[in-house]
Amino acid sequence: MPKLHIKTFGCQMNEYDSSRMTDLLHASHGYQTTADAREADLVLLNTCSVREKAQEKVFSQLGQWRQLKLRRPQMVIGVGGCVASQEGAMILRRAPYVDMVFGPQTLHRLPAMLDRVFAAREKASPPREVDVRFPEIEKFDCLPPPRADGVKAFVSVMEGCSKYCTFCVVPYTRGTEFSRPFDDVITEIYELAERGVREVTLLGQNVNGYRGARHAGEKMNFAELLHYVAAVDGIGRVRFTTSHPLECTPQLARAFADIPELAGHMHLPAQSGSDRILRAMKRGYTAAEYVEWIAQLRAARPDISISSDFIVGFPGESGEDFAATMELIERVGYDQSFSFVYSARPGTPAAEFPDDVSAEEKKARLAKLQKRINEMSAEISARMVGGAERVLVEGASRKDASRLSGRTENNRVVNFDAPAKSSAENLRGEFVQVKITEALPNSLRGELLPPDNMTMAESRAAA
Repeated sequence: MPKLHIKTFGCQMNEYDSSRMTDLLHASHGYQTTADAREADLVLLNTCSVREKAQEKVFSQLGQWRQLKLRRPQMVIGVGGCVASQEGAMILRRAPYVDMVFGPQTLHRLPAMLDRVFAAREKASPPREVDVRFPEIEKFDCLPPPRADGVKAFVSVMEGCSKYCTFCVVPYTRGTEFSRPFDDVITEIYELAERGVREVTLLGQNVNGYRGARHAGEKMNFAELLHYVAAVDGIGRVRFTTSHPLECTPQLARAFADIPELAGHMHLPAQSGSDRILRAMKRGYTAAEYVEWIAQLRAARPDISISSDFIVGFPGESGEDFAATMELIERVGYDQSFSFVYSARPGTPAAEFPDDVSAEEKKARLAKLQKRINEMSAEISARMVGGAERVLVEGASRKDASRLSGRTENNRVVNFDAPAKSSAENLRGEFVQVKITEALPNSLRGELLPPDNMTMAESRAAA
């Protein structure tokens, strides 16, 4: 059987896309995955252009694969994702050993592109396959049913972005926002549940802006979708990412109070705590409005954990602007953040802004911000010690196969001893109660508590 190797850069959307490429190429050409690119017949690079030096990372990886192809000329190399969408045919000019380039919305055309590559080789002509268009929903119509790999799964419910923040390249690489029809989303989740999936994470660049069509044509909002997903038999936990503050609604806040299956965690990028910088970023809200939304969330679910994204050193960010960001962090009390020094993305408006913040100052601000949020995260972990957490058992611990591992509502890894006469496989996919006994820098330790006989349905009814 032919072998496929995929290397993925970037976000959970890219991870989801890579899993669908695997499904697609298995169904169309019988490819089996391998973790070793040296033994692969087809190698695909799924790229991300959001972070700094994205293009350099892509061509560095391609350079390594070029050496493999010199030894195995029949190897096919493909580049997909956001860098592919942004650069297009330039990738072939700079790396002529690449056989095909495809965008996030054309990955479903991979089998046909691959066939044309093979046909061109038979005619001794170099393959030049490039398809980085935005056909929107066509992608989902052409993908095979998902294969479950474990007890958790990602489900893309909407893609693209129409917010056009001045720093962000996503609208130019993934297109404007579009939502998958409700019937398609819920069918995929039913299929995953039948295959043993117990936790789904709904994905979208602005996932809470979902407005999918019902079968009668009317639009469904994101809070409604959450109710339907949580009601699927077998699904015991629902997560979602990434949200935009402008799409936060009272209905979504109430969902955290009304849906037991909805994890008590929300990732809500703030990007900055300075109103002046937020305007320059074209975020569309003020720091006070952001804080008010957090208050609504905590009124609905008092123990909810909040994570965020921050950009440090945006062009023109003053010391006072950064101080406002630190003040926001103190007011909210974040559990985690993905924080980065600003880097200009080609083609975005902010790339043309004058930037008078030195690299040294940006790094110092980032270190200060990350240190404070890490302290907050450690404090939250410490407060969890002694309490009981509902944990989805994912399998054996990576470092100790005699122990079990899973995640809490606030997305922390917990390792704990398996019960006597049991194994990781016996409890895999079950929700259990674990008493937290120790907080470590990157995980928790715990003890398995006696089983709770109340089912999720009973818990929902009692609530």
